[in-house]
Amino acid sequence: MLIGINPVISPELLDALFRMGHGDEIVLADAFFPGDSMNSKVIRADGIRIPELLEGILALINLDSYVSDPLVMMAPVPGDSLDMMVEQSYRMAIDKYWPKTPAIQHINRFSFYERAKNAFAIVMTGETAKYGNIILKKGIIPTATSDYSRVIRQLSNRSGLLEVMIAYIDKIQGEKSGSYSL
Repeated sequence: MLIGINPVISPELLDALFRMGHGDEIVLADAFFPGDSMNSKVIRADGIRIPELLEGILALINLDSYVSDPLVMMAPVPGDSLDMMVEQSYRMAIDKYWPKTPAIQHINRFSFYERAKNAFAIVMTGETAKYGNIILKKGIIPTATSDYSRVIRQLSNRSGLLEVMIAYIDKIQGEKSGSYSL
């Protein structure tokens, strides 16, 4: 467990979030999603619901602000319906960190599958809600002064998070030690 990082974020998930570039997508898939047949990079988060994962993930990354659809969910097939409480629970977690994010877009099942095949990774969760899958598109670090200041404040309010992330980056890059100034 790391200080300042939500315990729902496993080391494997933290590594994937770190390695993703802007524009890369990650799928938070429900427990019934065919993740292993869609993508070679599957991360297990069994028993963890998607709203809790969104809380953990969105505290660490931002969503792509240069596209109209940084959030995508699967649309119901004809004859099915969506439980809007599922999307509302996701939106609460999203709005906590990135309230200016556009509305969640819905695409048909097979288009969703194609995006999942091309995603950076698929996170298999314990979510049991029908049509509970969501795709997140990672953005770049904000450069506008107010947005950047907000991110820095969020990070500095977390006990030791910057130090933990620097240590993690050192480990990944194989560096013995580093001198960092902020």
